[in-house]
Amino acid sequence: MATHYYTASSLDGFIATTEHSLDWLLKQEIDEDGPMSYAAFEKNVGALAMGASSFEWVMRHEDGRWGYTQPTWVFTHREITLPAGADIRLAQGDVAELHRAMIDAAAGRDLWVVGGGDLAGQFADAGLLDEVWVQYAPVTLGSGAPLLPRALDLELVEVARNRSFLCGRYRVLRGQAREALDSGE
Repeated sequence: MATHYYTASSLDGFIATTEHSLDWLLKQEIDEDGPMSYAAFEKNVGALAMGASSFEWVMRHEDGRWGYTQPTWVFTHREITLPAGADIRLAQGDVAELHRAMIDAAAGRDLWVVGGGDLAGQFADAGLLDEVWVQYAPVTLGSGAPLLPRALDLELVEVARNRSFLCGRYRVLRGQAREALDSGE
């Protein structure tokens, strides 16, 4: 069981426009059953963590329906209307204080940090982010919400092409793994 940040990005490193739009992403061609696809990734997810903007985008995009059955933590400082019957917990503060509860709720499966990039960065800052999965779309945005606004050392673990997307899976380096990379071992 691991904590993953799985997302799509423009080639210039943005996950959404400044208006929080993903229209640029939704018009791209991808094989839903292809390499490193969302469907395959999501099968191993036991719990989710997301920011308020990501949650609100999902609710707008799905016409107010919540499509996840996994327990979900939404990190927010504002009032949010939750769909009835969904296992969604509003959260604030340090992700490290809630990480154990999220891992326990995942019941042996993975924790998916859905977004945004700053939330994923908070998990990385706390040493709790294990992998970053990015599906790079063939588009540039020029500005917007950054992919991951942190300095991290990553190791490329897997790469694939899924139609228009260049897909990469990276391991977050910390401690001895980071030192070994720095020394060239």
